[in-house]
Amino acid sequence: MRALVISAIVATWFIALGGCTPSSSRSEARFEFFRYQGEDSRFNHSFDSAHEYLNPIIAGFYPDPSICRKGEDYYLVNSSFAYYPGIPIFHSRDLVNWEQIGHVLDRPSQLQLDSIRLDGGIYAPAITYNPFNNTFYLVTTCVDGIGNFIVKTQNPHQGWSEPIPLPKVGGIDPSLFFDEDGKGYIVHNDAPPKEPEYDGHRAIWIHQYDTLTDQTQGAPQLLIDGGVDKSTHPVWIEGPHLYKVNGTYYLMAAEGGTGNNHSEVIFTSDRVKGPYKPAAHNPILTQRDLAANRPDCVTSTGHADLIDTPSGEWFAVFLGCRPYKDDLYHTGRETFLLPVSWENGVPMILAAGKAVPTRVKPEGWHSNTQGIQPDAWTGNFTWTDAFESDHLSHKWLFIRTPKEKFWSIDAGKLLLTPTSHSLYTRGSPAFIGHRQQHTNFTVTTRLEFTPQHEGALGGLACYQNERFNIVFGKTLQQEQPVVTVISTTGGNKKEMGTFPLALGKEHVPIYLRIIGRADQYSFALSFDQKEWHPVATNVDSSNLSTQKAGGFTGTVIGMIADN
Repeated sequence: MRALVISAIVATWFIALGGCTPSSSRSEARFEFFRYQGEDSRFNHSFDSAHEYLNPIIAGFYPDPSICRKGEDYYLVNSSFAYYPGIPIFHSRDLVNWEQIGHVLDRPSQLQLDSIRLDGGIYAPAITYNPFNNTFYLVTTCVDGIGNFIVKTQNPHQGWSEPIPLPKVGGIDPSLFFDEDGKGYIVHNDAPPKEPEYDGHRAIWIHQYDTLTDQTQGAPQLLIDGGVDKSTHPVWIEGPHLYKVNGTYYLMAAEGGTGNNHSEVIFTSDRVKGPYKPAAHNPILTQRDLAANRPDCVTSTGHADLIDTPSGEWFAVFLGCRPYKDDLYHTGRETFLLPVSWENGVPMILAAGKAVPTRVKPEGWHSNTQGIQPDAWTGNFTWTDAFESDHLSHKWLFIRTPKEKFWSIDAGKLLLTPTSHSLYTRGSPAFIGHRQQHTNFTVTTRLEFTPQHEGALGGLACYQNERFNIVFGKTLQQEQPVVTVISTTGGNKKEMGTFPLALGKEHVPIYLRIIGRADQYSFALSFDQKEWHPVATNVDSSNLSTQKAGGFTGTVIGMIADN
């Protein structure tokens, strides 16, 4: 199914549960549109879009990219953690212009996220095409859930199978590899063979995989213990991928953790099960040795995947972060792309001491959008949803798997009714969010909402998790309608500003606007989109940064109806 009709999905789930209709006493919020505008200065310069591209290629919270190719068609996936639907999937013909064709896990039967912490759920999906049976495979981990599993399809545009658990594969970050003889293998991160010798001591293992049973065979074998040089106590070897190029097997993995010390390393062998030796030049990608005050800074690079083009060029997709200062960023871990060079038979993504460029002009690359409808995922763009369709855009996210039917679209308006879960709990509140994709941005919406009791709120939320967020909306205080801004840090709420609504204005539709400038967010309302009334100006939004909120996600901004 090409279009993800989330309304049908949620309705099916709701009916299957035999759930009760949300109480009519809950205040319904109506949104006429949602507009997102990116305004980052690094994207302001002109470039030749026919032969150049901008990094990141998919901006915002789209981490842990994995990529595969069938003919001239590329498919890319990302981690989604405890957001639903799970695993966004993109299609491209040129590695730069991407069309999101849906989500891999778009049915509640595929993805159970009840009460899972936000940075649990789906980690590091790896997508692989097997030419021997014309099948696409995706293997991933649902942390705090069912563990490692596979889904598969012969057409990524038409949906994926139910999960097939892999009970003999432990740890995280599994990846499938199909050799030239058709045999399949799974490599993954797990505990070392003996007691860990230091904090962060992990290992890479390999299992043989049977495509007839979709299960592993025999005992797993250790490939890498610790990392490139165990004597230096390397930490968190993970995200492995196997490749075979010109008769040599390459095992590539991330090392150093997901922060500033993140890197990508590579090993080689003459046999698929090793032994593997570190390449002479490692890491093949990192930014950890560069000056912190460099312009257009990109940090935390790693978790890469390699892909070749039909004409024989090589590229790497990988994650990176764009801090605005002091390792603070709200945009999460994003997807970057660089051409790969081969040096003495080893792929090099980026030479030591070089910074990840924003503007890239690969030799021989040219734009090719034939057969796809690419959306804007990078640069400064404006995206508006006027809710003219009966299904939601693929850009929208729910917090965990919805257990209640809380939304609908009617006459060009999105209607949200509060669920039994608050934004501040580990549930699935009436929230529909869009990833923050720029350090500097503006979000605007039109709201119709009449709170029926104190505590009821309709408006916008900037969400990192249930304990770190900023809510901007209409509510009641001492029985009087107001628009307020509440910032929550570590679970502690603080009112940052309040605008009382005058008599006669309590039922009038209002426009809400958030202007984000790094760690300063300003909130204003309007009755006509001409005159804007400040509610809270230059609010410290650093509580939305990954550094302070923790976890592996980015800020998601969206519409909320809370009770």
